[in-house]
Amino acid sequence: MIKNVVRIGFAVLTTIMALVILWLFRTAVIYVLISLILAASIRPFFTRLAGRKIILRLSWILIYLIVTGSLIALLIFAIQTSATELQTMAQGVSAQDKWTLLIWSDNSGLQSLLERLPSPSVLFRAFTGDEGELIVPVLFGIVQDVGGVIAAIAIILVLSVYWSVNQNHFERLWLSLLPSDQRKQVRGIWERIESDIGAYVRGQVLHSILAGLILGLGYWLIGSPSPALLALVGIIGSMIPVVGLFLVVFITLVLGLLTSVQISLLTVVYTIVILTALGIWVKPRLINRQWDNPILTLVLMVALADALGIIGIVIAPPLSIIFQILWNRLIKRSTKTTSVSLLSDLKVRLANLSATVDEMEEPHLPLITSSLERITGLLEEAEPVLKAGSIRD
Repeated sequence: MIKNVVRIGFAVLTTIMALVILWLFRTAVIYVLISLILAASIRPFFTRLAGRKIILRLSWILIYLIVTGSLIALLIFAIQTSATELQTMAQGVSAQDKWTLLIWSDNSGLQSLLERLPSPSVLFRAFTGDEGELIVPVLFGIVQDVGGVIAAIAIILVLSVYWSVNQNHFERLWLSLLPSDQRKQVRGIWERIESDIGAYVRGQVLHSILAGLILGLGYWLIGSPSPALLALVGIIGSMIPVVGLFLVVFITLVLGLLTSVQISLLTVVYTIVILTALGIWVKPRLINRQWDNPILTLVLMVALADALGIIGIVIAPPLSIIFQILWNRLIKRSTKTTSVSLLSDLKVRLANLSATVDEMEEPHLPLITSSLERITGLLEEAEPVLKAGSIRD
């Protein structure tokens, strides 16, 4: 009894200590996790080059570089244009002395309510100060955050390249720390996690880029004064599951109300139609819905967003996939293995019961004979079903 208590206490203390250490070094852990996810997402592009001729390899590498460079250039252009549009919007709001509404709402109660509210220019000066002195600390903090993000991206890229180059050596190293009878199972779980996480990231990035391009082109055709800014919001929002659509629609509506209500309504309707259509017809073809668990993902997003901020929101969906794979591979498979072992135990008990009945000298009752035959038939029918389910999982 005392040994069990000591063993349980030691396990609890070890777990708490491990959690404390992970929390103290959470930044490094997050960098490693994101780099592993990035390495898993880009590895198939380089695995595809294995065994090909040198000319084909160089051609594919050139295509990869062109596509990557084009995406980076497009992202830089979108960020620069968004900054310009945001500055123009701020200047327009600072000079706007009244709220603009649709024609049909000129005589409505909403118009009289807005007349009692401070004008956009007054609100703008309240947020920024008379000469913008309140906005300077905010901008300084943003510049610091951008510098930290650039440094984090550089570290993550270096780590992802390291994992990709030394994949086999890394796997052999950490698998050697496990008992030999568990290595095969753990390696299978690792390969499944890596494959599914990589497929999810590739599909999510492609879906977000497609959403940003379609939204930006539509905003430009509608006549929105900030198509690049709204498209960038659409790209970021489409990466956030569950609440991404509502976030994009809300920001689009708010930014549109600062300029033109008519254009705002058009952009909101267009945003809802495009993101809904992509979510129904395109996203299921890019992302495996097997691991789509909105409740688990939302819970992780809330918890990680409170602890890690925007990074927690980004890594919440991959963590949700990892938890589901571990549950299916460890818990469900363990349950099915237990079912098979119980079935074997029942077969042994049935054989012993049959031997005991056969040793009886008096004539066997028909009820006993028919019951044994019925139980034998049920066990024979259940055995292939349980074995097939265990092998499939």
